[in-house]
Amino acid sequence: MLPKITTRWRITRISDGAVAQQEDDIATEYPLTIRLGDEEFATIVCSPTDLEEMTVGFLASEGVIRGTNEIKELRIDEERGFVYVELVHEQSTNKNDYARRFIGSCCGKSRQFYFQNDVRTARTSMSRTTITPAECTSLMRQLQSSSSEFKLTGGVHNAALCTPTELLAVRTDIGRHNALDKLFGYALQQRLPITDKIIAFSGRLSSEVVLKAAKIGVGIMLSKSAPTDLALKLADDLGITCVGFIRGSEMNVYTHGYRIIENRGSSAE
Repeated sequence: MLPKITTRWRITRISDGAVAQQEDDIATEYPLTIRLGDEEFATIVCSPTDLEEMTVGFLASEGVIRGTNEIKELRIDEERGFVYVELVHEQSTNKNDYARRFIGSCCGKSRQFYFQNDVRTARTSMSRTTITPAECTSLMRQLQSSSSEFKLTGGVHNAALCTPTELLAVRTDIGRHNALDKLFGYALQQRLPITDKIIAFSGRLSSEVVLKAAKIGVGIMLSKSAPTDLALKLADDLGITCVGFIRGSEMNVYTHGYRIIENRGSSAE
């Protein structure tokens, strides 16, 4: 049986000089090792929820599969922390592709991928989806109110696959990339069209997060937090709209602002 996503821990609470013994809710870490056939492929430290979705999303993100039809069998041993994957067509994965940095000089003015497999799997967005500032605020508010685990622990990330007006699926994990892989796996298993969707995210917009969004195939990333410079350079080249610091009615639009429209009666520039 999987452990719970949170656990209780005895702490000493100090507040305004007062000392008290109490229990606190702590986010659980769960190591999951993925085996492809007879080979150990990767170990992911994650929250113990939606493990099948995360495995599917991770393998797709790494370029091992393109869809669930390429998986012959997927079996999770919850007690030992292993997931066993058999592919329809066996393949020998070159682990160097998942650990060797690649810098391309002809793919855009600043597109710099960390690993060779990113070159194969990150796609330039051609999304025609638009969103208003009010819709950005509403989605972020819905995301923040959707996770009881975050309210309890403050130690997890939340990510949601959205339309401009509603959250379609929300996934939670201690790792921000894991939360996105869970969404990717969900979309693949449900065979959802992705290019017209949006991702709302609780964490920082790092280069890793933008690359995950490009692999999933969305064109708009929303976050309450800040971006990094490499994330914005990648987003600029990959055609992804990044909106950060969405707090109240304020936000910063960093890249491809033509997807942010004034209202539903207006058109993108």
